[in-house]
Amino acid sequence: MRAVVLRSFGPYDDARVEDVAVPQPGPGEVLMEVHAAPVNFVDLLVISGKYQFLPKLPFTPGKGPVGVVTALGEGVTNLKVGTRILAMAEQGGYAQYALAPAKSCYALPDGLSYTQAGAMSLAFDTSWFALRERARLQPGETVLVLGATGAVGQASVQLAKAMGARVLAGISSRAKEAQALAAGADGVVDLSAPDLRESLRAQVHAQTDGKGVDIILDPLGGDVFDAAIRALAWCGRLVVIGFAAGHIPSVKVNYLLVKNIEVSGLQVSDYRKRRPEQVAQCYREVFDFYVQGKLKPLAASELPLDNFAQALRAVEERTAQGRMILLPWSAA
Repeated sequence: MRAVVLRSFGPYDDARVEDVAVPQPGPGEVLMEVHAAPVNFVDLLVISGKYQFLPKLPFTPGKGPVGVVTALGEGVTNLKVGTRILAMAEQGGYAQYALAPAKSCYALPDGLSYTQAGAMSLAFDTSWFALRERARLQPGETVLVLGATGAVGQASVQLAKAMGARVLAGISSRAKEAQALAAGADGVVDLSAPDLRESLRAQVHAQTDGKGVDIILDPLGGDVFDAAIRALAWCGRLVVIGFAAGHIPSVKVNYLLVKNIEVSGLQVSDYRKRRPEQVAQCYREVFDFYVQGKLKPLAASELPLDNFAQALRAVEERTAQGRMILLPWSAA
């Protein structure tokens, strides 16, 4: 089979597509024929050696591949050969075949294509855990999604709406307002407005009768975090998902006490390792929402496996048109 192989941590241009043996599933594993391999920002961290959990060298990168089961390891009873799956494997997706733990594989609903499922991988599960687990969202609450036009942001807007929330979308410019509203947001908060520290809270209060928002999902960090925490309502919850905007912020804990607010973090890969049954619950609900027409898969751009470096560069430089998806069986 053909697979992207990395023999040392460093630049992604050092990786190569090689002919390697098809792996064989061990106990509790399945072998899948990969039809869509999502390219994620976390892949850049793993390839460069900067991620907190690193595989042994050499390895094939790629989390969350989508495809069809072709062989079962000993003891696997929850899947059958021929089942279409999304597999939350931690590596190996950039290949024509990949191994995955059977407990981390989720059958796709009818009508959801491989590419569409790949575009949902690592976006909707992150959003689900932020909303359901960390923020404990209740119907009728108001959620501010920062970075609302990114992959996790778009997923969060849709999921929060499906869960019964009112949603405000934090956008980097007014030019993205139409996109945020089309995704289901009830209103927008312009993060490019002057004096962000004051203007963010003013925009939120204007749309919440001065109350503030119950929940904030923050994949940005930096100055945006510092401004956003001031827009939380009494007993509000802010979930830290990442630091795409720059520096890692800090918080004065006396402020948490005075307003009875919470700040928590989300490292979703830990849930995959520690609570696989909860990840299964996540995907059951996400796929149910899809079947009910409450969720739309994110836009995606498809590239053949040989163009993996191009896809990674687009993610790194934030020029990707939608989610980047590698098609391992397509000719370059």
